[in-house]
Amino acid sequence: MSRRDNADLRCPRCRMLGDLCVCALIPSPPLETRTRLLLLVHYREERKPTNTGRLAAECLAGSRIVVRGRPGQPTPPFVPDPAAPPLLLFPGEDARVLEPASGPVTLIVPDGNWRQASKMRHRVAGLRDVPCVRLPDGPPSSYRLRHEPVAGGLATMEAIARALAILDGPEVAAALERVFKAMVERTLWARGAIGRDEVS
Repeated sequence: MSRRDNADLRCPRCRMLGDLCVCALIPSPPLETRTRLLLLVHYREERKPTNTGRLAAECLAGSRIVVRGRPGQPTPPFVPDPAAPPLLLFPGEDARVLEPASGPVTLIVPDGNWRQASKMRHRVAGLRDVPCVRLPDGPPSSYRLRHEPVAGGLATMEAIARALAILDGPEVAAALERVFKAMVERTLWARGAIGRDEVS
């Protein structure tokens, strides 16, 4: 059965199959953070069940998702809010290491494969002048659902959790990481890649 064929068997919120649903682990109400998340999702990434960016957004109050790249549907320009200065989370050549902020920020996170994400800064009007930040060096990714083409690469939800650990504290990061861990383990179990006793 293809991914398209089993779409009607998946939870419309978390995209997991049947009893593998992780919605019970998503914080309710969503987590209130000083940081505002703006997720820029490439349209080809949007419906993939292995997408983690949308799952992160479900966990966070005030998050916003913009789907970009659809033919004939230009992405609206980004307009910064002076009350929450923007930071683009992407390890570009000019990126500085993310540090704690003195006030609210808008964390802009491109969501797609490496090629798609690397182009967003130049294809979304208003992003070119947004300061670029990267995460400090940390442990390797625990995302085992896709091959990572770039050394040190992380799943989108992992990157968001690590960024929020810096900007909002470890409790927020831990809540996201619990959902992420369950999603990865349940998907691996469904694929027969791990045993039931390895699923939290």
